[in-house]
Order: sequence, then structure tokens, then C-alpha cells
Amino acid sequence: MDHVLPPKLGALLATEPDVWLAQRLRLVHEAAARAIERLGDLDLVKYEDSPLDDSADLSLWEELAPHLSETLTEVNALLAQVRSQFPFGELYTDRHQAEVDDVVQKSTTSLQTDLAALGEKVRDPSVVGDRWNLIAVIQAFRFKFRELIGAMVFDTASVLGEVKRSDVEPGYPEALSLTLTVRSTTTDLRRLMRKRLSKVAEAEAEDVEWNAQQLEKELDSFGRTPAWKAIRAQDKKRVVEFRHALRQINGPELRKAQLAALLETFVEFVDSFDSVNEREILKVHDREVFAECGVLLETALTLTQYSPDEAQHAFDQALSRAVALYGRSGELDSFLRKTRKTPPTPAELPTTIEVFVGMLANMQLY
Repeated sequence: MDHVLPPKLGALLATEPDVWLAQRLRLVHEAAARAIERLGDLDLVKYEDSPLDDSADLSLWEELAPHLSETLTEVNALLAQVRSQFPFGELYTDRHQAEVDDVVQKSTTSLQTDLAALGEKVRDPSVVGDRWNLIAVIQAFRFKFRELIGAMVFDTASVLGEVKRSDVEPGYPEALSLTLTVRSTTTDLRRLMRKRLSKVAEAEAEDVEWNAQQLEKELDSFGRTPAWKAIRAQDKKRVVEFRHALRQINGPELRKAQLAALLETFVEFVDSFDSVNEREILKVHDREVFAECGVLLETALTLTQYSPDEAQHAFDQALSRAVALYGRSGELDSFLRKTRKTPPTPAELPTTIEVFVGMLANMQLY
């Protein structure tokens, strides 16, 4: 079933001189692609709408059990295919075959270790007895399995030729798009919460309740974004807890100090969403975008001397591409919002390009 593989991965296997190795890898890669697809992010929203102190009762376990069973089934099916194509202990004289087998065996060991860890987790009363812990464990392991399987595909493909992970890893474009959505949406949430905190600090007594109502609306809007589904269960719990606490105190008697104290703690929490930048998929993506923007801006700066229209076009391309870095740096975020809202005039363009270049140069690239 070639159609389940990314085109460049299929082409790499089709042109591999070692047909025997390519055929075995194709079967493993197809099984990996199916597993990644079926281990996609779960829509757990319907399981989250319950009292915060609600335990993971039998009905929840029965609802989540199929997802757990599916996780175990898909990983075991992949492992069975891997073992059939690359049995443990098989000896190879060909270097490429040996390198591929080494990657496969290490990946198999990691998957087996995590399967065992998942089994231990779901036998732990503190996990199965707590709604949020149970959801978080299933979500976390499915994510980890997808990462391990994707890495195996990329690492084995890399033995056959020079490739980019985004070109050969099944499900990579979708995973990247969702992660970028999480980063940009949580970045806006952090900015919004800090603005709201500032407004609360400046509010008169009669405006405190109104600010609390606006805060509830802002959180409700965040809960309807595509990013919400992809956020970790333990983070969702913190948001739900804050919304619950806010509703408990909201009313005509609400004092500014009371709302500010609650919101300050929440702002500290939402700042932790910045950790999304530590995900490997974003590190690779950001380095590529950074390099592309650098080339475009260098071209734009050169063209300002004799072709303003072409310089503007190159700058616009760099600006458009840099939007994918939104959430990477507060300084860059402000620059992108301001520059997209009010583009530079031809006379301002050279200076704006230099500012842009300097901003990128100051960013840490891991």
C-alpha cells in the first residue's frame, strides 16, 4: 500500500539498489505509517466535562478502555511486523543492512520498554482512580509512541540517503501544523492574560466584576480553539480549575485584590506554555525557517539599492515566512504584529530589514 507512505519516502525505497532491504523496509514503514495514523491525538474533550474532584469511575474506564486497547494493539502490530522483517540476532555483512537493523532493534527495545511502562501505569490505583491522571497517561503514551515510531522511520530512511524528517516521516506535516497552532494560540493567550491582569490593576471598584466576566469570555474562546484539543490533559486541568475558581468568586462583591491574586497565579501558569518551544519538531522547523528568512532578507537588502519593488517582494516573503515563528520570541512577535499591520514605506524598508535581521540574529537557536 504505497499510498500510506510520504511520496519522497516511497521514491527513496523505489530507487534503493538493495531491493531485498527496500522490500523489508517498505513493509515496516507501511506498518509504522498505519500505527502513527491510528495513534493520532484523541478528542478527549467529552471526558473532561466533569466536576474537578470527580474520580475515574467504571463508566469512564469503560469509555477509555477501547482507546487503551487500540494503543496496545497498534504498537504490538507494528512490533510483530518489525520482528518478522528484522528478527533479533540476525547477522549482516552489508553495511547498510547492518545499520538499518541496528536502528530497528533499538527502536523495538524503546517501544517494548514503553509498552511495559504503560501497562504498569494503568495498574496504578492513583492513575486509574483519577480522571485527569488516566486521560493524561493515555494521551502522553500515544504521543510518545508516535514520536518513537516516526523517529524509527526517519532514522532508517537516513541510512538509505540524505533526507529531511518532514519529507519522510508519516504524519509529520499534520503534527507540525497542530504544534504550530498550539504555540501561536497559547502565545496569544499569554499576551491576553497579561493585558487582562494590567486592566484589573487599573480598574475601578465598579469595573472589577466586568473584568472578571470578560476574562471568562476570553477563556471560553480559548476552549473553542483547535489548539485546545491538542493541549496536555494536565494543562487543561489547570485551565478548568481556574475557570471554576473564577466563577466561584465572580459577582457584585468581587474585590480587585481578590481577582488580581487569582489571575496572577494563572498568568504564571500560562507562561509555562512557552515550553512548547522545546519540542524537537519545532526546533527543526524553526531552524529551517530562520535560514530561509535570512536568505530572503539578505536578498531584500541587496535589492533595495537598485530594485525597490523586488526588495519589497523579498521582504514580504520573509515576513510571511516568519509568521511560522510566532511564539518563539516576544520581541519578534511584537515586530511581526506591528509590521504586518503597518508595512514600512519604501524609504523605511532598508532600516526595517536591518532591524528584522538583527532580531533574528539575537534569537537563540537551541
